[in-house]
Amino acid sequence: MTTHTEAEIESQPSCWRRAVAAVPAGALPQPGERVAVVGCGTSWFIAMAYATLRELLGQGETDAFAASEAPIGRSYDRVLALTRSGTTTEVLELLSRTNARSTAITADPKTPIMTAADEVIVLDYADESSVVQTRFATTQLAMLRASLGEDLTAAIADAERAVAEPLPAAVIEAEQFSFLGSGWSVGLAQEAALKMREASRSWTEAYPAMEYRHGPISIAGPGRVTWMLGTAPEGLREQVEATGGTFVESGLDPMAELVRAQRVAVARAFARGLNPDEPMHLTRSVILSS
Repeated sequence: MTTHTEAEIESQPSCWRRAVAAVPAGALPQPGERVAVVGCGTSWFIAMAYATLRELLGQGETDAFAASEAPIGRSYDRVLALTRSGTTTEVLELLSRTNARSTAITADPKTPIMTAADEVIVLDYADESSVVQTRFATTQLAMLRASLGEDLTAAIADAERAVAEPLPAAVIEAEQFSFLGSGWSVGLAQEAALKMREASRSWTEAYPAMEYRHGPISIAGPGRVTWMLGTAPEGLREQVEATGGTFVESGLDPMAELVRAQRVAVARAFARGLNPDEPMHLTRSVILSS
């Protein structure tokens, strides 16, 4: 029997196609705006990826914050809130206190976010039954990348490969993972590590790739995986392999590589007798009592 998480992971290429074909005009940050992007958990890591990419593409100063840590007193033209459930307490509280124009991206049009933000983009077709967030996170990032002028044709083709290709036994059986990113893929490395923790309770860490040699490489060794999302710095593969560790670098678009990591998380959950649809100690949304 296929779990919800498996089905949602496999549906990502089609969701991305739909997202890039219908980028809403005017609701998303405009070139030159100073933007704060906020979210919690997975949404924070997606915010990190988008904020870095937006600046790299010259669209304007962009900061990413966990919603609970966003500086209220700082001046922004727009706050972009990412929230699958539309009910997360920290996001709703932040939107109630900001004076900036606000846009929210959500999966559920029947939640408080619909009136908390000035403009709301609903990606209900990418909503999920699983607590573990996979396709909603990547679908909103696909839309955001397209809004910056990126052509995602190759990324979607890479995602189709990522959902179809066999997974190597070494990554399913590994003891420990260090996910690495560079630029906008640093946030995706953080998200890959989170997926592995949520679904399979695996020991995972995440770092900017150039920082890995500044201490974290000490954990590398036999039975442990260093996994690059994007292009690795020169010489890093050789240094990791010299420890006896496994180095993973596929050349796929980093967002498609995240899809591969999601699949590994599910495979490891099954190997440990866990249900990836219902990760331990987690709920779909964190709603705090007042």
